[in-house]
Amino acid sequence: MSTSLQGKSIIVTGGFGALGRALGAELSSLGARVALLDRSGAAPDTPAGILAIGGIDLGDPTAAHGAFAQVASRFGGVDGLVNVAGAFIWEKLEGGTIEAWDRMYAINLRTAVVASQTALSFLLGRGAGRIVNIGALASVKAAAGMGAYAASKAGVARLTESLAEELKDTGITVNAVLPSIIDTPANRADMPDADASRWVTPEALSKVIAFLLSDAAAPISGACIPVAGRV
Repeated sequence: MSTSLQGKSIIVTGGFGALGRALGAELSSLGARVALLDRSGAAPDTPAGILAIGGIDLGDPTAAHGAFAQVASRFGGVDGLVNVAGAFIWEKLEGGTIEAWDRMYAINLRTAVVASQTALSFLLGRGAGRIVNIGALASVKAAAGMGAYAASKAGVARLTESLAEELKDTGITVNAVLPSIIDTPANRADMPDADASRWVTPEALSKVIAFLLSDAAAPISGACIPVAGRV
């Protein structure tokens, strides 16, 4: 079985961030047709062949369907989805706000649910497909101040497992990667004294995701795979 993605049409949510851009470049290098979707309206510079669509509220089913339909029309269908869209809040429960929990669920879990549900309307007709979710290692063991974030990412893990069971006879696989800390400019700014060499680079994580999107990963579904680097 090949790990090539030649001719596959892949949608990446949260595509304008550090991981989304790195993943788009990796998938494109493997022959995929890539669409980067993002809430931001400021599209980044992208290589030729990568479609960037901004201003999309992925928590809104109507907006999500419109964006997916645009990609399907441009690329002749949809073969895979990677749910990268997400955010992080560090806030202890004591003195914290319930709004922080609502925001984490809206950004980290609701977007994955809406995008996955939208993708199924395109994938089921093809009789095959791939969905890869970005979870977090913190969903397995949360540190202080990470309750809301970790809970929302635990929801992503359970979504992954449940949807994989739902789709196990359709040819569509659903998996998640659980990174520790991704080496991004934002994380370096937030943790200036940390040893970033121990973190997971967007490029390294992208290669794991690309494998899960490939034909070679067909026997894998419902897996939540730690990608911890040396953290």
